[in-house]
Amino acid sequence: MSNQVEIRIINHSPFPLPEYATPLSAGLDLRANIETPIHLEPLQRIAVPTGLFIALPEGYEAQMRPRSGLALKHGLTLLNSPGTIDADYRGELKAIIVNLSDTPYTIEPGERICQMVVAKHAHVVWYAVAELEETERGAGGFGHTGVK
Repeated sequence: MSNQVEIRIINHSPFPLPEYATPLSAGLDLRANIETPIHLEPLQRIAVPTGLFIALPEGYEAQMRPRSGLALKHGLTLLNSPGTIDADYRGELKAIIVNLSDTPYTIEPGERICQMVVAKHAHVVWYAVAELEETERGAGGFGHTGVK
């Protein structure tokens, strides 16, 4: 695969390194590195540790995203989704999970709690101008094209 990038990782958990669920998956599943289950009440939030520490190459970021099955079936999502892990961050990766459902949820040790997507990014160099070129869309936004 030509679009691979090598990333240094430390795994302080007893669980395997993050893996792609299928060959064409964009996100790597991260697991809860907890010794006992966490009971999450409705609207409660918590930073769940993964036991993982990474060193991304310059020009890359990692995005923490919810798992769609947990979101649909149980109302669990990540508050700062997508959460950004910068290339110079060396702390433990944690997922800020919130229970948006009306029922409690229990996170089990080793449960796949979120996914991480690693992507290239650019740094902006601003070029100040007095006006921008016109487009067909113009300043239209927030549903300006309708729903049908």
